Amino acid sequence: MPGFQTHITVSTAVGIGYAVWGGTQYDLPFSTCALAGGLLAIAGVMPDLDSDTGVPARETIGFAAAIVPMLIFNKLQVYGLTIEQMVLFGAPMYLLIRYGLGTIFKSANVHRGMFHSIPAAVIAGLIGYLVCDSGAHLVHTYKAFAVGLGYLVHLILDEIWSVDVKNARVKKSFGTALKFFGENTGNTMMTYCLMTLLLMFAANERTQPVTPTAFARRHVDTTMQAIRENASKSVEVPATPTTPPKATDSPALSPADNGWQRPKATSRRTRLDDPWR
Repeated sequence: MPGFQTHITVSTAVGIGYAVWGGTQYDLPFSTCALAGGLLAIAGVMPDLDSDTGVPARETIGFAAAIVPMLIFNKLQVYGLTIEQMVLFGAPMYLLIRYGLGTIFKSANVHRGMFHSIPAAVIAGLIGYLVCDSGAHLVHTYKAFAVGLGYLVHLILDEIWSVDVKNARVKKSFGTALKFFGENTGNTMMTYCLMTLLLMFAANERTQPVTPTAFARRHVDTTMQAIRENASKSVEVPATPTTPPKATDSPALSPADNGWQRPKATSRRTRLDDPWR
C-alpha cells in the first residue's frame, strides 16, 4: 500500500489544483483557496489515523489540534464570545484533540476498519463543514468539500495500490478502502449513527444567503442583483404642469381703497406773498 509520503504528495498536488479551481471558477479570495487546499492535503492522510505506525496519526492529530481551535473562532464570535473567552475555550480543545483522540483511535479501531470507508469520508466532510464556519454558504461548502475530497483521495490511492499490475494480480487488501460496511458490526453501526448525527447538525447550521458578492462576484443571484439595480436607480418624479392663475372679475383696488392716499400738493410761495417785502 502507499506510504505516508505518497499520500501527502498526491493530496497536496490535488489540493493545489483544487485551490486554483476555486480561484478561477468562483473568484474566491487567495486566502480562502489556500486554506481549502491545505485542508485537502492534510485530509489526505486522515484515514491512516488507525495505522499501526505512529507517523500518520501523530502528524494528523498534531495539525488538527493546532488548526481546529483557530477555525472555530469565527463560529464562537457569532455567538458573542470575547477574545479571552475564545482563548479559554480553545486551550482545552487543543489538549483534548492532541492527547485524547489519539488514545481513542488506537483503542477503538483496527487498520483498514471503518476509518477506511466512504461513510468515514462523509463524516470528515461534515466535520469540516461544522468547523469551517465562514458565514458564507459557498465558502462554507467549498472548505468542507475539500476535507471530504482529500479523505476520498486517500481511499482511492489505497485501492489503486491494491492492484498489482506487474504480476497481474489483485491483493487481499483490494476492496477494504472504498467500502460501506466493515467486518465489525458494532463499529459499522457507530459510524452510521455518527454520520446521521452530524447530518442533523449540518442541516441546522445557520448560514448567510448563497453566493454573496464579497466571495463570489461572478455568481451573484440574479434576483438579488435585479433588486439592487432597481434600488440604485433614482426614481424620476414627473413634473406637474403649472397652471397660470385665473383672472378674477373683481375690479382692481385703487390706492384709496387700500387705505393709502397721495399727499396734497402745497402751493409754492412767491416773492409777492411775502408780507415783509
